[in-house]
Amino acid sequence: MGLTQLAFYVFASVAVASGVLVILARNPVHSVLWLILAFFSSAGLMVLLGAEFIAMLLVIVYVGAVAVLFLFVVMMLDVDFAELKRGLAAYLPVGALVGLVLLVELGLVFGHWALADAAPNARAAAFAIEGGVANTEALGRIIYDQYLYMFQAAGLILLVAMIGAIVLTLRHRPHIKRQDVLAQIYRGRDVELKDVEPGQGV
Repeated sequence: MGLTQLAFYVFASVAVASGVLVILARNPVHSVLWLILAFFSSAGLMVLLGAEFIAMLLVIVYVGAVAVLFLFVVMMLDVDFAELKRGLAAYLPVGALVGLVLLVELGLVFGHWALADAAPNARAAAFAIEGGVANTEALGRIIYDQYLYMFQAAGLILLVAMIGAIVLTLRHRPHIKRQDVLAQIYRGRDVELKDVEPGQGV
């Protein structure tokens, strides 16, 4: 076994293990830390595949921005996870049914899945890189020429996920004064002017 294969197995094992621990960790802060480790391991796999640009994106964007933002949001929101878990039992039968259906569908897909003989050649032709073209330029051609609509659809999915996260974590506190913009706009001119002498208060 060469050094490249050993590095692949190490990075792959760490990525899978940290991905499982993201789900199983009881503390959300620990989940974010395991997610950062998964991003680092995925970046190592991308380096082994020759996709250095994607590896740097994983480290700079996801580890340096997204994961750190997750960590700050989890620590600042102070969500009552015990209260959220108490409502889990009510939705457990529906969730188990949906999970069972997905498991059956995945079993049917993988049970009848066969790799076509021309698949490696077709894959190589779709992602062929011309001589003298940089890795970043080739990636840009593929994303913004061949898969532009799917790239935009991925952005819309992330937008919906962001709105869902905001809605789920939004809590209305009854004893906090909130700004009523319409009340301020439609307020009448009931203003009383007082002549205040210098050095005196109202």
